[in-house]
Amino acid sequence: MAVIGKIRQRSGLLIAVIGIALAAFVLGDFAKSSGKREFHVGTVDGENISIQDFNKKFEDNAEATRQQRQTERLSQDELFSLRESTWNQMVQQIIMQREYDNLGLVVSTEELFDLVQGPNPHPAIISNFTNPETGQYDRNLVLNYLQNLDNMQPAAKEQWLRFEQYLKEDRLSTKYQNLINKAYYIPKAMAEMIYHEKNDKADVEYVGVRYASIADSLVTLTDSDYKTYFEANKKMYERDAMRDIEYVVFDILPSQDDNDEAQKAVQRLIPEFTVTTNVEGFVNANSDERYDSTWFSRGKLSPSIEGLMFEAQPGYVYGPYYENGAFKAARLVDVSFKTDSVRASHILIAYEGAARSEAKRTKEQAKAKADSILAEVKKRPSKMKDLALQLSDDASAKTNGGDLDWFTEGTMVKPFNDFVMNNKVGTIGMVETDFGYHVIEVTGKKEPSKRVRVAIISYQVSPSTRTYQDVFAKASKFATESKTREQFDAAVERDGLSKRLAPALRKTTNRLPGIENARQITRWAFDDKTERDDVSTIFELDNMFVIAVLTKKLEKGIPTLDEIKETIEPMVRNQKKGEYLLAQFKNEGNDLSRVAAKFGVDRTSQPDLTFDTRFLQNFGQENKFVGHVFGTQIGQNTSIAGTNAAFVLKVNNITKAEAPTSLDQVLMEQRMSFESNVRNNGAFRALEKKAKIADNRLLFY
Repeated sequence: MAVIGKIRQRSGLLIAVIGIALAAFVLGDFAKSSGKREFHVGTVDGENISIQDFNKKFEDNAEATRQQRQTERLSQDELFSLRESTWNQMVQQIIMQREYDNLGLVVSTEELFDLVQGPNPHPAIISNFTNPETGQYDRNLVLNYLQNLDNMQPAAKEQWLRFEQYLKEDRLSTKYQNLINKAYYIPKAMAEMIYHEKNDKADVEYVGVRYASIADSLVTLTDSDYKTYFEANKKMYERDAMRDIEYVVFDILPSQDDNDEAQKAVQRLIPEFTVTTNVEGFVNANSDERYDSTWFSRGKLSPSIEGLMFEAQPGYVYGPYYENGAFKAARLVDVSFKTDSVRASHILIAYEGAARSEAKRTKEQAKAKADSILAEVKKRPSKMKDLALQLSDDASAKTNGGDLDWFTEGTMVKPFNDFVMNNKVGTIGMVETDFGYHVIEVTGKKEPSKRVRVAIISYQVSPSTRTYQDVFAKASKFATESKTREQFDAAVERDGLSKRLAPALRKTTNRLPGIENARQITRWAFDDKTERDDVSTIFELDNMFVIAVLTKKLEKGIPTLDEIKETIEPMVRNQKKGEYLLAQFKNEGNDLSRVAAKFGVDRTSQPDLTFDTRFLQNFGQENKFVGHVFGTQIGQNTSIAGTNAAFVLKVNNITKAEAPTSLDQVLMEQRMSFESNVRNNGAFRALEKKAKIADNRLLFY
């Protein structure tokens, strides 16, 4: 089981399950709306990703995620994020497999065998099949696992096959990256150029005038100016499809009647709660929260009841009182004097199947080993630390020698907690928990203090059916009277509602302000039938009704000039200011002192500017300026319009760096940078840009 647990962690990108019935419903709905059936969540260079394949990958990885995190449920955000990962995983697999096929890259049966059982196994094999007692890779564990594979549950076999697939894909990726890395070459001339870009120094004087210091009124923008800038830079503004929406929310919250009813429900329970002799059973039968038998010290109970419970006698009942969305009643069950903190050391002996266990021994073998250690520690307590370092299956023992330091009641699992709490300092014994067998020594206890055990009945206040209907009626009235954007805005103002804005929605948007799972709204906004200024029907989400209006609709690709005219206006204005300043500089003969005096700015000297410089002193990133410095004549006054300012400059000298005795450092740095890019999926990203990818997920999720 431990090996399977580790394999789960490497079973690809991990996703959450989606019901087939839900997918069928969505498919049917889409078929009705489009007039045809579309069963593909996407297409990559002509290869379809079917809904069945996507869901299968989804479900497999969902199970792996739950097992890895040891949870039965994943949140909506986790589901959405993992669904994105599944898509990216499948796209990458298709693109890269085609690349491998074109290059003839394969992993043979013999090679896979070598990865699993050979003298130099894959790192994942080494980490998954490490002997917990020696800390070393144990090939016999691999052989034993494979020999027993036919006797395992189908799920375990499936996990192994996924693990093998991971090994193959990882090896293919390594081969591919090695091919690219081995093909890398820098000519000597290019290496020398890179060296001089980093080491040649320019001694330059300049005066810079920031565009922000020039009044907007000094320049006039024409349609020609916008068009010129747009044509030169439009590729920079290529975008994904986006939508802007506005929406109102009708929260389904408990009414005053709901609060009153919850309070009365708790009030009706108090007489029996006061006299019952089976407090735990009564709480579990009547409360939204289970009975908690913890002994509470001061500072651990809710401030609403702590003062009362520490002063009262057992049997005292307080309530109803309101706290955290619920009406409650509390009964003081018992009072005791117990220690606040204890300290213990332990040695854990785990067995196969125990929680978080990687051990291969049986439960019987673990018990026998723990008995032997217990006898040795009782005989010589001083050996506790050494034995913990050598034998404990608790990973923390390697650093703390089994010493768990001080902890409070309830910190540890119950059998462990009870042994330490109920025994004196120096007691040595053994208990079994879900993690295995623990040989324990109680090493410290602080002075006892007053503790109380409190039973609490909790009745969560929830919206009633009547409340739900009332809120829906309000939302329905609003929707009926808001068929157009103008009517929507008028209704918002008339009803005093708060209108929320959600600009730049993308097809992958899952969250909106105040709404955690907004996929219904996103799908509506991107539906081909939804036009600008359309008002939606009522969306029923977790605890609210939502009505939205589409205010902007931008499609994927390069926008038109009209669509981004407002966006590019600052850049166009700066361009015009640059032209204005260059004309002013020319009138001053490009003289640094006269320009500095005219515009009230400083004259700056920089004796060691390199072509590789990223930021110009006092002006930020100015690539045009740096390029101009190394392309102009020495001693000549020139001017250049940069990104943030326009400059008058004079290059006094350019000092060429001495030729290096070796270019090895340059070559090594460039190679390392290149290989880092390859490792970080640079090749795939380039192939992905070239690929024709149709993403239809919005039709399904």
